[in-house]
Amino acid sequence: MDSSSSPSDPGLLTISAKIVIAGGFGVGKTTLVGSVSEVPPLNTEAWMTEAGEGVDDLPPDGAKTTTTVAMDFGRISLYDDLMLYLFGTPGQARFWFLWDDLSRGALGAIVLVDTRRLDQSFAAINYFENDSDLPFIVAINRFDGELAHDVDEVREALALSPDVPLVTCDARDKASVLETLQELVSYTLSLAEVSEGGRIRAHA
Repeated sequence: MDSSSSPSDPGLLTISAKIVIAGGFGVGKTTLVGSVSEVPPLNTEAWMTEAGEGVDDLPPDGAKTTTTVAMDFGRISLYDDLMLYLFGTPGQARFWFLWDDLSRGALGAIVLVDTRRLDQSFAAINYFENDSDLPFIVAINRFDGELAHDVDEVREALALSPDVPLVTCDARDKASVLETLQELVSYTLSLAEVSEGGRIRAHA
């Protein structure tokens, strides 16, 4: 994390941190970043064409017409002294090679889950469990404002470790997304302790 003085309050030290928003294709990552960003979100959406048929597993509502081909980006002041930079990953398997770069230097990650297509979440969870040291939480996206399955049932279906927080979130609702970001930050800080030398050390 980098620190800088806030331009609105020269006496306030503001910390900036990078957060990764990950998950499968069509789970709501672009929507989440856009709903909470204080600046016009940057996204790399491209129109889906016939060339993607049989390659991309379309969401069940059939309404998705674009797809992220690189990343989404947004910025949010979570607290007066904490600025978060949000980086949404592309969901399709052919773009997974970008995940390492997007995750580099991040404070933590949110894996967004669509309970209608849990299989779309396995690769993202596996990545953060086995191929990354980044702390992460899992957020169930409440499509249409509803929770289709019990949270404990989702945890079991995902074979999620009991140590990983599992929360619900409406990616369209700013207040809900803010709560999810706060949960991630709190969880990340709980994994760290300040040593006698004043340095932060993550728990194994």
